[in-house]
Amino acid sequence: MARPGRLRRGLQRAALGAAVLTLVSPAVLFFLWMLSLSLKTELENTAYPIVFWPSAPSFANYAAVLEDNPFWRYLGNSLLVSGGAVGVALVLGVPAAWAISQLRSQRLLFIVFMARMTPAISFLIPLFTLFKLLGLSGTLTSVFVAHLVITMPIVVYLSASSFEALPQELDDAARADGASPWQRFAWVALPLTKPGIAVACILAFIFSWNNFIFAAVLAGREQRTLPVAVYNSLSFEVLSWGPLAAAALMVTLPVLIVTMLLQQRIVAGLTAGAVKGG
Repeated sequence: MARPGRLRRGLQRAALGAAVLTLVSPAVLFFLWMLSLSLKTELENTAYPIVFWPSAPSFANYAAVLEDNPFWRYLGNSLLVSGGAVGVALVLGVPAAWAISQLRSQRLLFIVFMARMTPAISFLIPLFTLFKLLGLSGTLTSVFVAHLVITMPIVVYLSASSFEALPQELDDAARADGASPWQRFAWVALPLTKPGIAVACILAFIFSWNNFIFAAVLAGREQRTLPVAVYNSLSFEVLSWGPLAAAALMVTLPVLIVTMLLQQRIVAGLTAGAVKGG
């Protein structure tokens, strides 16, 4: 009887592995092809038949990106916008999430969820009009404020789920001891939900870092973020695949490394936040 069970589990694992491989392989192949483009010369990139891997890998394309473009300025803009938007979202969103969890208001949480699911372009025209009236169009401040539309719902929704997963008895005991609402939040709820809040912070930073539309429309030439800078390197006359692939990898690599290093925490935090406490 044990053998059929082992066989069934083996088949299930094989099926799961095949499904994961099918889903992941296109992204892995695209990443490897982009890496190959960045390490080849333009002659190899345009050769026919296709050269899949360079005969002599070179980092000349990466050097060209750093020398020919203000890469560090755009990197600083991305760090300021994404880091600042995540920081403000944590300061304002985590207390708001705790308040929502205390109210046990699924309607408020659903509204936050809808704000996250609404396409960013839906907010673009009202934000553009508002910043135009305030004289902030073309500034880094406008991009920073717009990115709060991305980070705030993520932080509030995931943090509220983490707070709701806490046993109600802990809050009742602190209330019975005379703790104020702020003390219950700072001394009881916040320390126990740090993993979930960390996951919200990581995901908010990733989504903010990869956002393109807000900076493309709201930012000026000197206030571009890295995704917009890579897009603006495209040209209708000459398309240099090597530097373009190198720039795209340099934009993607920080987020990719963070995701790979913290993937277990991300999955654990999301799973914990999905389980409601009694």
